[in-house]
Amino acid sequence: MAKDKFALGIDYGTESGRVVVVRVGDGEQIASAIVPYPDGVIDEKLPGGPRLDPDWALQNPRDYLRVVEKGVPRALKAARVKGGDVIGIGTDFTASSPLPTKRDGTPLCFLPQYRKQPHAWVKLWKHHAAQPEANRINEIGRARDEEFIRIYGGKYSSEWFFSKLLQVLDEAPEIYDAMDRFIEAADWIVWQLTGLEKRNTCTAGYKGMWIKGRGFPSREFFRALHPRLENVAEEKLASEYFPLGGRAGGLTPYWARKMGLRENMPVSIGNVDAHVAVPATGVTEPGSMVMIMGTSICHMLLGPDRQMVEGMCGTVEDGIVPGLWGYEAGQSAVGDIFAWFFDHAVPDSIRRDAHRHRRDFTEELEKRAARLLPGESGLLALDWWNGNRSVLVDVDLTGVMVGMNLATRAEEIYRALIEATAFGTRTIIEAFESKGIRVKKLVACGGLPEKNHLLMQLYADATGREIHLAKELQTCSALGAAMHGAVAAGRGAGGYDTIFEAARKMARVQKLVYKPRPEHREVYDRLFKEYQMLHDYFGRGANDVMKRLKEMRKSLQSSVFSGQ
Repeated sequence: MAKDKFALGIDYGTESGRVVVVRVGDGEQIASAIVPYPDGVIDEKLPGGPRLDPDWALQNPRDYLRVVEKGVPRALKAARVKGGDVIGIGTDFTASSPLPTKRDGTPLCFLPQYRKQPHAWVKLWKHHAAQPEANRINEIGRARDEEFIRIYGGKYSSEWFFSKLLQVLDEAPEIYDAMDRFIEAADWIVWQLTGLEKRNTCTAGYKGMWIKGRGFPSREFFRALHPRLENVAEEKLASEYFPLGGRAGGLTPYWARKMGLRENMPVSIGNVDAHVAVPATGVTEPGSMVMIMGTSICHMLLGPDRQMVEGMCGTVEDGIVPGLWGYEAGQSAVGDIFAWFFDHAVPDSIRRDAHRHRRDFTEELEKRAARLLPGESGLLALDWWNGNRSVLVDVDLTGVMVGMNLATRAEEIYRALIEATAFGTRTIIEAFESKGIRVKKLVACGGLPEKNHLLMQLYADATGREIHLAKELQTCSALGAAMHGAVAAGRGAGGYDTIFEAARKMARVQKLVYKPRPEHREVYDRLFKEYQMLHDYFGRGANDVMKRLKEMRKSLQSSVFSGQ
């Protein structure tokens, strides 16, 4: 009888990293280990350094190394799997989360002379302080009719690679001079594990203006952006980008010893957390939208050809699986909105009732909200607590709640917030379908579907589509990373030669399906029309009050920080 083989998936999230041990034959997850980042999200003060301005979000790359150093041995021990039975490793990362390094991969923030310089650290995906740079990229890109503007649905985001690089050059040219490489954390961790700098086409295509067969925009574009960027691709980036599922290299002796694995074990090309989750749900063909639902939502869709869809985060050939165009859209805050509400707006009476019934207050709140009918609260919200990623691509938009009065209850507000995020997803679906890209059903994974049944039912009702759930909700990205690790190993080593083979054997969905309730459809259609009017009024320039208020707040905060 053949001995079981295993692959490791390492998923780098916003607050922690997760390592899973997966049986290659059937995708069963044997064990996992979560390693929190000691420095977490650095958004107020640099460790041992200065305070940060608003909209900054940094991380310490040393925390990423701790995940493999501590998490892999823990997961292997919990699984009772020997290192020799592991055939491959795959990784995935939040994006765009780039960092400046020296030529050997040493992050600048590891060097004493740069440690107190914020621009020397990882700029996390939700770092929004590069909005002026994004505005400049969009202005010049549109004036020159650059292809990347169309690929990104009309706007390049402040969250992405070149906005953050341009911010370094604008605000800390000494850091720009000191860096030999500006690299996505997704590629940096693979570099550390293998000793080889091999960058992936997924992150480059969705976040870095790179187009298959064409590469980056011209030197003329970069020169127009900033004279010192003219040769940025040659000076700070890489000349070759590698497809998903490929073998980046073998595990170095150092990391093999640290993790309890064998030297030269195949490590796959890096990937993005949302993108790697798609085949882990079994989706490898057009027609199903995968929603990775957590603090935010990423919406992933496959298509047979390229269409230019408003507000997309990218339309990339082979961007998710080979042979198809991968589309990405998203909402910048979903779970984060609910967390804000739980922390700041739930009254003590609900907490007391929950304690009396021996249940968590969030469960009590959900039960109360579930008893409401669509439209019963008289409330309508816009889900822009952390800006809008799709379809408006504007981080300076903020939240709205309409219809409140002295009788408004907490559960009504909570339900309106859920409905707002569902309408945000429906807006994205309708943008796709306006270009002929069908969305027949939704497939969900992530932390939210596991925790909140009301949310999933309201999403089905508001979008009018069935929602299927991945079997492994919390670890979908890690499973997808492990699947790519098995592909990097190949069939000869006990893995698979394509991600399609891996998906057929390793990906599964639950029997539970959320179906839209026909009796609620008419009310949600009416509410959605009202949502669209608010969406366009505040989001398309009719009233820029959100931006004026945000600018006022920023200027006052800057005055306080500077002691004025």
